[in-house]
Amino acid sequence: MLVETDDRSGFCFGVKNAVEAAEEALIAGKKVYSLGQIVHNDQEIERLHELGLITINYDQFRKLRDSTVLIRAHGEPPETYIIAEQNNITLIDATCPIVKRLQWKIGQTWKDLQAKGGSLVIYGKEGHAEVIGLMGQTGNKTILTDGKSNLEKIDFTREIHLFAQTTMNYSGYDSLSEKIRQRIILAGNNPDDLLHIHSTICGQVCNRQPALEKFAAGHDVIIFVSGSESSNGKMLYEVCKRINPYSYFISSPEELKREWFTGKKSAGICGATSTPQWLIEKVRQKIESLDF
Repeated sequence: MLVETDDRSGFCFGVKNAVEAAEEALIAGKKVYSLGQIVHNDQEIERLHELGLITINYDQFRKLRDSTVLIRAHGEPPETYIIAEQNNITLIDATCPIVKRLQWKIGQTWKDLQAKGGSLVIYGKEGHAEVIGLMGQTGNKTILTDGKSNLEKIDFTREIHLFAQTTMNYSGYDSLSEKIRQRIILAGNNPDDLLHIHSTICGQVCNRQPALEKFAAGHDVIIFVSGSESSNGKMLYEVCKRINPYSYFISSPEELKREWFTGKKSAGICGATSTPQWLIEKVRQKIESLDF
């Protein structure tokens, strides 16, 4: 049976950079704390914990003194940096450059809007680590929406700046943009004058969908490897399942079942942006070791 791995799967640039930063510090002998899980993959977390990485929550972070803490790719609100300075904490800032740029842009736009009024709207998932960092740039005073909620808080008669969490999908963002345009028209104004749509979705993450659709269609069975807590993993798996009904979600090679491959001539292996390449390779080796 032909077994192929998707060369687009695995860590995105931001996650890869954060993991490498943690490894470098740990190998150098430093005691490193990660503020929140560095990646939503239990297998990778376990590997890094074995190297010495210690995952902490915000309550634990506030109590730390004279320590080294890694900020993961999702980024952090300004409050985190203030606490670090007060508690003499050395930060390894592994915020994804794309997220860092978005934080700055939201902060600047918010300052500009204070003088003239208007709404700053973020399209994202409530409680998501990246969103917490983005909201923090405005003192948590901006409007957060999932595309349906909180739209009544927008002033459709004044300037509106729309941003998206970097990992949201294009179709949802386009749908929200059009919904706001129509509300502006209903309010008797021209959306071209009031609505400013900022292109902030990460292409490296979101452009995986069309490539994954083609990959899923090209194999008899698809094995999708991801941590169960990864929202990106859940979304991309659904893409595979929609295209190929013989798609299976696993978090480790031990979850593979021989009967999935019965009568199949080709298997494709792919994963989320939080799935390490070494885990995808272990899954491939496991499949190839099965006696068909």
